[in-house]
Amino acid sequence: MRQVVRTDRAPLPVGPYSQAVIADGFVYVAGQGPTDPATGRKVAGDVQAETEQVLKNIQAILEAAGTSLANCVKMNVYLADRADFRAMNEVYARFFPQDPPARTTVQALPPVEIAVEIDCVAVLSG
Repeated sequence: MRQVVRTDRAPLPVGPYSQAVIADGFVYVAGQGPTDPATGRKVAGDVQAETEQVLKNIQAILEAAGTSLANCVKMNVYLADRADFRAMNEVYARFFPQDPPARTTVQALPPVEIAVEIDCVAVLSG
């Protein structure tokens, strides 16, 4: 069974994709950028401000799906500049203070001017 997740508490898709999809007990969250859903604009600031907004967006989507960041099993982080790794990681660690999910971090050039994009997979129950 497949169920699409949609919430106004996170940026709405700007293309032919869903915020997240639930399938077989997992939630697959599409790559999220640092858009503030209240304004529809990228948050101002550095990679730390962007990382915080991205993780808040993911958190809102996971909550709409019936789970939470605590149930994430895999995260993929895409940085426009690998020199931002340490700064991103400081914010990331605050969202996952214990037993963080598996993670891959790579340098990639997103299609828009953002410093960080993150996608994830979470289980529905922990």
